[in-house]
Amino acid sequence: MKEPVKLKDKDFVPFKEEKPNSSRAVVYYDKKSNEMGKRPSRKEKVRAEKLTFYYGTKQALQNINLDIIANEVTALIGPSGCGKTTFLRIINRMNDLISGSKVEGNVFIDGDDIYHPDVDVVELRRRVGLVFQQPNPFPKTIYENVAYGPRIHGIRKKAYLDEIVEESLKQAALWDEVKDRLKDSALSLSGGQQQRLCIARVLAVRPEVLLMDEPTSALDPVATQRIEDLIGTLAANYTIIIVTHNMQQAARISDTTAFFLLGEMVEQGKTSQIFTRPRDRRTEEYITGRFG
Repeated sequence: MKEPVKLKDKDFVPFKEEKPNSSRAVVYYDKKSNEMGKRPSRKEKVRAEKLTFYYGTKQALQNINLDIIANEVTALIGPSGCGKTTFLRIINRMNDLISGSKVEGNVFIDGDDIYHPDVDVVELRRRVGLVFQQPNPFPKTIYENVAYGPRIHGIRKKAYLDEIVEESLKQAALWDEVKDRLKDSALSLSGGQQQRLCIARVLAVRPEVLLMDEPTSALDPVATQRIEDLIGTLAANYTIIIVTHNMQQAARISDTTAFFLLGEMVEQGKTSQIFTRPRDRRTEEYITGRFG
């Protein structure tokens, strides 16, 4: 495993984005070269190999082999209880917190085994952010919600924190709505605004992968559209994995789709192929509504 990179005041680099012509036509900011460019060429970011997972004696996932491409949106679909959320939580090791859980197989990020004994789990969870199904802002101000993560990771200077808060809220398409009320309670925001605030809170610690567990299931159609547009924009700079039960949503926003059923991954492919020419009969039956 590569040596973890800790966030420090001097390491902070503000986002640099231009207004896109469409939700997916976004310039990419290469933090290493400090150059603007197009979305990077397709390469693997996350890989699961022969992944099996248990909650105690109950097997939740069986022999999952799945590649996630960098700077793309991968949708995980399948009926409730098939292991999609479990798979998400494995990627940032949230399941470590569940007594009796057990992982077999391997999960790699950039070729590094995230279950290696030397892995810094706190740093892993900075690199891999998780947005939950229900908006869960802290009972703090809007500003403090976004600044919380950077503070935990060692950033103390107010000037840097101010810049991180502003840029993160802009990336989450929320800045214009809250810039004059940053001292207000986050709980005063609407449901859709709270979810975008939670996304900004994740972005504030500069993750590489965004995990989204049904992020729009509790939102109205207008707020859902805002989140979907945001996901398309964020894919220029982040690798996004989203769990959704909405087939139309998966078809609209994802590049790749993986179908899970009874703890197994039945099929993975380009979203256009999965929804028009699925290779497995069970995939076709699910996306056409014959079961689910």
